[in-house]
Amino acid sequence: MLDNVTPFLLHWAITALSLWVASHLFSGIKFADTSSLIVSALLLGFANAIVRPLLIVLTLPLTFVTFGLFLLVINALMILLVSALVRGFTVSGFWTAFFASMFIAVLSFVIGAFALGGSPAQVIHLPHRGTWL
Repeated sequence: MLDNVTPFLLHWAITALSLWVASHLFSGIKFADTSSLIVSALLLGFANAIVRPLLIVLTLPLTFVTFGLFLLVINALMILLVSALVRGFTVSGFWTAFFASMFIAVLSFVIGAFALGGSPAQVIHLPHRGTWL
């Protein structure tokens, strides 16, 4: 049981740290206090786990037509949804959420790569023979 809790808490902390950094870089993102930051990180994780996949399935034709770029809009909508639900978390508009969502995704990925460090079980083995295009 404890093996599942540790990655969850680590991912939650990484998301909270990314949101905090984004709030300092983007003037349109504000947190009233630390508790709104913590709750926003938790709710953003839940929204990305539950609501985002549903939106991706519902907008699949639009995602195909835009070659996947509509997924960036869905990410921005997730941040706007969380800001609407959490008191003390404000986002000034769609474009702020759009660019902040890209920043948060990249920063979370980078911090997660350093924090988790990778394990030998996740090594990708490339084929030694064959033609690469």
